[in-house]
Formats: sequence, C-alpha cells, structure tokens
Amino acid sequence: MTIQAVFFDMGGTLERFWFTSETRLQAIPGLKQLLLSVGIDLKISNSDLYKVISAGHLSYHNWSILTNEELPPVRVWSEFILSGFPIDQKMLAKIAEDLSLYFEGHFYQREMRAEVPAVLTAIQNMDIKIGLISNVNSRGQVPASLEKYHIKHFFNPIVLSSEYGRRKPDPAIFHYAAFLAKVPTSGCVYVGDRIARDIVGATRAGFGLAVQITHEFNHGEPDDGVAADAIISDLNSFVTIVRSKTNHRKTNTSQHIQKQIRAIFFDAGDILYYRPRKRKQLEEFLKQLGLGKDPIDENKRKNLEQQAFKGQISQVEYRTAILGLLGVTRAEQVRMGVKVLEQDDDDIDFFDGVCDTLHEIKKKGFLLGVITDTAAPLSVKIKWFEKGGFGDIWDAIISSKEVGFRKPDPRIYQAALSQLSVTSDQAVFVGHKISELDGARAVGLKTIAFNYETGAEADYYIKEFSELLRVPIFH
Repeated sequence: MTIQAVFFDMGGTLERFWFTSETRLQAIPGLKQLLLSVGIDLKISNSDLYKVISAGHLSYHNWSILTNEELPPVRVWSEFILSGFPIDQKMLAKIAEDLSLYFEGHFYQREMRAEVPAVLTAIQNMDIKIGLISNVNSRGQVPASLEKYHIKHFFNPIVLSSEYGRRKPDPAIFHYAAFLAKVPTSGCVYVGDRIARDIVGATRAGFGLAVQITHEFNHGEPDDGVAADAIISDLNSFVTIVRSKTNHRKTNTSQHIQKQIRAIFFDAGDILYYRPRKRKQLEEFLKQLGLGKDPIDENKRKNLEQQAFKGQISQVEYRTAILGLLGVTRAEQVRMGVKVLEQDDDDIDFFDGVCDTLHEIKKKGFLLGVITDTAAPLSVKIKWFEKGGFGDIWDAIISSKEVGFRKPDPRIYQAALSQLSVTSDQAVFVGHKISELDGARAVGLKTIAFNYETGAEADYYIKEFSELLRVPIFH
C-alpha cells in the first residue's frame, strides 16, 4: 500500500488515562458548582452524586456501544445521567457542554505518551498527512488536550464523534475523516488502543492498515473482533512500520499513474442494489389507515426530496413530511409510518454478480468509489453494502447528504476525483440515469450504462454487472 494519511485515536493512544474512586470524588464539588451556577441544586451528598453520575455515565456508555450514536451533551445529562431529577432543561442546556468537558477533564487523569511529539514530527517529515478520530462527548476536551501537549498543529483533520454524531466503530466516521483529508481509505492507517472500537472500525472502512497500541487501562468490557495488522507497545515502533511501507511509495505510485483508468465510481441504487418490493409495506400501512387513494403533491414531494438529499433536513424529518403529504398526521401513526418507511428502504436485493465483480476489480488494483444521491446517513448506506459483502472495498463514498449537492452537479463528481487524486480522464462512472451519466461525461469521465433508462447515452453499455470485467478500458 501507499500510505497517504495516518489517523490516531486520542485516549489510550496519544495519551494514557486512568482514574480512581478517590480522584473522581475529589472532582464532584467542582461539578456541583457548575450546576449551582445556573441554579440547579440537586440536594444530595457528594458521595451520592458520584454514584448517580457513575451509573448514568455507564448507562449512556452501554447505549452508545449498541447504537454507535453520540448524543449532544444536553441529552446525555438530561436523559441518562440526571434523568431522575426535576431539572429546568433550559438551565441544564446552558451548561451541558461545560458539564461534559468537566467530566472528561476531571474524572480522568491524562498524560501524553512521551514519544508523541517526535513521532508526529517523523511522520510529518515523510510528507504524510496526520489526522485524529476520537470518540468524545464534549467538543472541547480533545482540542484542549492537544493544545496543552503543544501538538495540535500536527492534526488536520480532527474528527470528533461529538461533532459528527456517530462513534467508532461505525465505518462512516472513518470514511468522513478520509474525505476531509482528501485521501482514499486504502491509503489510510489508523492507530488505536481498542480492538472493538478502533481496529474493527478502521477495517470495516477499508483502511489500508489498522495498528493496535497497548494501553494498560481496564475498561471492564469485551474487546474483540478482527485482528490488528500490527500490535505495538509504543509509538516509536509505529514509525518503523510507516517507514517500511513508504520505501515502496514511489514505485507503487508510478505503477498507478501508468494505468489509463485508475478509478471506477458507481451510483448505488439501481446499480449495486434494487428494491423489487419498493414501497409495498408503505402501501399496506396506508391501506390499513384508509389512506393512499389520493395522489400526492409531486412538487412538494420533489422539494422535500431535494432538501433531504442535500442534507438540509434529516431523514426522519423527510419521512415525517412525506407521511404528512399522504395524510398521516396523528403522532402515533407518524411514528409507525416512519418505521415502515425505514423498513421499506432497508428491503433491498443485490444484482447478480455485484459482490464478486467488485472484489475482482479491486484485486486488479483499481480504486473504487460510490457517488450517491441519498437521504440516508452514510452509516446506513455502508450497512447495506456490508449486507451485500462489499462494505470494506470502497476508497471513497461521496454522499449528496454529506457534501450538500447532488448529481448531475459537477461538484459531486469533482469531490470524488479530488479524494482519490485522479483526473477525470483517469476515471469511469457507472450509472443508469440519463442526467447522471450526462453529468459525469460533462466533467470528463468515461461512462458505462447499466440497468439504464431508455435514451441514456454512455461510452459503454452492459446488460449484466459481471460484464464490467470485459469492458476494454479495464484492460
């Protein structure tokens, strides 16, 4: 592989951390003062508050492991940690971020690994990008620690679950980091201390290497999954690994450049998968309610779709609004309807030969990417790909919901080209819609039409997905 970017975990990797019951009890008065600053007096002892916070934090921690979601601090404190107290939510909202920042800064003792500055300097001198991906509830703790250690200037991008909304091991947060760094996932290395969180997540995202660094902290929970590519006890050892991989960097790069076509981008829906039972569950749901007989306002539907596909409204907001157009307005029925729409969207089948063909193309050394118009979060889209057996092969997944524009806008194709560092004449787009194929060709990409609309123009046409391997431009 060619290493283009190295991403580090924070806690347990760049820094060691630990705590004791005594140090946490000593931090309770400061947290009480934060609550009192907005008039929240829980009227309990320090030891009782310590028990409340410990139990609430554990509850949220376990929930986040199941969902991979990172909630805003106000929801963490109101729904998990202080849920048993009658608290003014407006007052709590004013200090929720400060509470999470205080918890992460005072309920743990932290210390940077001594070798970190020298290691980061060595990697930087190899002309390799350096980034960070961290699970953290506050937005301020990681930046504050990096400033304290005088190493913040090394990192770009810094991706926090508190800002992205998803937690490791969700591969979406790893893909997002690679997108910001403008590097293919296969050119990325991740270093973290946890198998279940760091190594599994990086592997599912298709990172080229996933390295585990040992950390003596006992989390008290299972830590298993896939095997790391390497296990190290200090970061100096990691520099040796990077140097061994970069010795062949120039040769590998020149071999890639010699290929006329280096990257293949795919539309997702109706190219990789399709929905033979599309909206069947919704139709049955509406029938039970005596609805669905009147035509929907197409202009309003298209406007909502445009907003959802550009990330201007959430998928739940989009589904709720669509149900409203269909006459579903009662709260309980809306909740049921949103669930039905989710089940409809998840009900997909894959075209014959997709999985095997994609893996075969990957083996030939091509970069693979997806350019998709979607209202679905990237985490959901990747789950569909994983269901089909090809979740970890993508070097880039460009989602209209995340970039804010959709095909045939030239910017969405250019975002894909930029991340993989290829020119338009080195890339191919496989699609089915006339507008999307035209958009790709306007940017300069070669085009291949599959499952295509009548009248679609493309450089090549295939009837079966496996025919991709016989298209001349791949030889």
